[in-house]
Parts: sequence; structure tokens; C-alpha cells
Amino acid sequence: MSRRNRKYAVPGVNRGMQMFKAEVMRREGYDVDPERPDDVKYEVAKELGIPLEHGENGHLSTESVGQIGGKIGGSMVREMIRLAQQQLVNQERE
Repeated sequence: MSRRNRKYAVPGVNRGMQMFKAEVMRREGYDVDPERPDDVKYEVAKELGIPLEHGENGHLSTESVGQIGGKIGGSMVREMIRLAQQQLVNQERE
């Protein structure tokens, strides 16, 4: 899995998204270095039995890589939905 340049819809949100990823994955029970939250993918891969290594991983199937990213991204999306629902509840109370 190569590091790619992510383009977020809101400029300047990169650091915040990395912190969000670290917090979500920490709540999921992973040991996350807040300075390197992308490294949680190695712990997720190990849990899933996928031999992800630092550097070149061209031997991995798209399905395997998707399982790793899906676990991380899915957790983040669930948390974003929870936060949005909470905001709606709070707005209705005002």
C-alpha cells in the first residue's frame, strides 16, 4: 500500500483527519501512535492475517488491501455518522 496524496474537500484538514483516525482506532482497541496514525494499518493487517510489510506490498491482492482499509475507513465512517446524528439531536433540543 503506497502512501498517496489525499485530497480532502476542506483545505487544511489533513492534521485533524489524522488525529480523528488515531482517536477512532484507539477506541477500537488498537495501539496508535498519534504522530503516525497511518501505521495502525500494520496492526489491522496482522489481526486479519494479511502479511503487510513496510515498503513494497505488490504481492498483496486488492481484496486483502481493501480489507485493511475497509476496517479502518469503516470505523471512521461509523464514528462520523454517530457524530452527525448527535449534532442533529443537539440542534433539535435548541
